[in-house]
Amino acid sequence: MAITYTWKLTSLKKKNSGSHNGVVFQTYWQKTGTDENGNTGLFAGATPFDPTQVNPENFVAFDQLTEATVLGWIQSVQTVHYEQHINDQIQKQIDDKISVTADIVAGSFPWDPSTTEQTAPPAPIA
Repeated sequence: MAITYTWKLTSLKKKNSGSHNGVVFQTYWQKTGTDENGNTGLFAGATPFDPTQVNPENFVAFDQLTEATVLGWIQSVQTVHYEQHINDQIQKQIDDKISVTADIVAGSFPWDPSTTEQTAPPAPIA
């Protein structure tokens, strides 16, 4: 089953560090997986960054950041550390939804005489 993943930044924290203003030091995000039948799973996470490790050569001012840039930072960390765990959790949620859907029974219950075979009652004991 192929799963399509989407990422979304939900929140971040910033602070001043040294000569840099608006350094992102904490991010909050969601990764959603959707299978070909529309079943979804969601993983919410947080990724910290050390504000003292700002590289002046590639620092991006806060007002110049894009969601794609910040998600790129997050994804580069998650790929190294626990992307497989995230994807496994999303897959488990999707599998659980499929399993629950597969177990739904409609219109054929064991106690409904119109949908089950009836056996004759035992003969009375004489």
